[in-house]
Amino acid sequence: MLKSISILLIVPFALFGENLTQLIELSKNNKMIDSSKITIESTKDSYESVKNSYMPKFSVGAGYSNNSYEANSNPENSVSVNGSVAYTLYDGGKKGNTYDSYEASIKSGSESLEDLKNQIAIQVTNYYYNYLSFVAQKEVKLQEIEQLEAQYSRLKKFLDAGTVTDDEVQKIISNIQTSKVDLHEIELNIETINHNLEYVVGQSVNIQSGSTISEYDSKENKLRADLRAIEYQLESLKSTAKATKSGKLPKITLNDTYTHNELEYNDSSYATDDYNRNIASINLSWDIFDFDTTNKAYEAAFKKYLALKSEFEYEKNKADVDLKLANRAYEIGKLKIESAQAGLNAANSAYKTIKAKYEAGLIDNVAYLSALTDKYSAQSALKVALNDLELKKANIIYYSGEKLEEFIKWEI
Repeated sequence: MLKSISILLIVPFALFGENLTQLIELSKNNKMIDSSKITIESTKDSYESVKNSYMPKFSVGAGYSNNSYEANSNPENSVSVNGSVAYTLYDGGKKGNTYDSYEASIKSGSESLEDLKNQIAIQVTNYYYNYLSFVAQKEVKLQEIEQLEAQYSRLKKFLDAGTVTDDEVQKIISNIQTSKVDLHEIELNIETINHNLEYVVGQSVNIQSGSTISEYDSKENKLRADLRAIEYQLESLKSTAKATKSGKLPKITLNDTYTHNELEYNDSSYATDDYNRNIASINLSWDIFDFDTTNKAYEAAFKKYLALKSEFEYEKNKADVDLKLANRAYEIGKLKIESAQAGLNAANSAYKTIKAKYEAGLIDNVAYLSALTDKYSAQSALKVALNDLELKKANIIYYSGEKLEEFIKWEI
């Protein structure tokens, strides 16, 4: 019985909408991720093709000839069938280096895919918490409008009784209209985020609050997936350069050809027996001079490696700076929450005092409207600061090379 009740309680929450973890999981169906996966599969297929090209090659052939003039060496009809096998025994290390290049390229593609998933996850996280911030602003703005409209109704009665001036009522009306315009802008921002999220995850979503990010306090930072991808790409380029350089070394091949011949003579005096022949050979070829073509090709390939190596060092240093800045931003974010909380306490206290004086007729509505705006602005600022802190925690996790989804908690 208790189990049934638990299920009934959980199901409505599941139907309500998607939390951050669910949104990130949905984002894995993104078309860019599909494209990256297909690219990796394409590289794997190319690698298999290259490996197959280094296997022994078998070929067969057949021939028939008819001669109008028969002689001892020229049978009237002859048939030949042959089969051959060829295999490269040594190619200067080109095969091994080509294999290494493809394997590193596949690993690089896999890390690039992981990085793409992480980038999309951080993008979804930004949308999620910005959405919650705008929803909080909307709630605060609706409360502000409700308060303003209540004051308008109150002042309208006083105006009809002649105890207040029309300019005081007009000020309230102006504030109501301004707040409604602000509300429309907030709603547009919410709608924009919804559309952007739907574009990323590939379906309509109904965002559910309650997701938070755990703090990351690891002392040792991992190399980010995008940097690991560059590392493997470096290995691939280095192996490609080595494979190019192998053109300067000798090449040894093995060949074996078997031939069967059948000869047909009209003149029996010419007749000879059919014969078979097998020729096996080991061949060496060496391009000892190619007008420096191989050297230039190697230099070009190696310079690509050096260029990417410089880029890797730059990106690695930048990643360290990004992480330091993310940690610094997080510390500032915590101070912003303290400041926003203090500002809200002050605004609530001031509003309570000013509202009492305003209703007692001791101050005009200018001071009251200012205090009301400050109160709701402070409420909104605190909620935005709380959501912004979650984003800053997410950035630290991303720049630390961790998977963001592993640090997400959901509280009902």
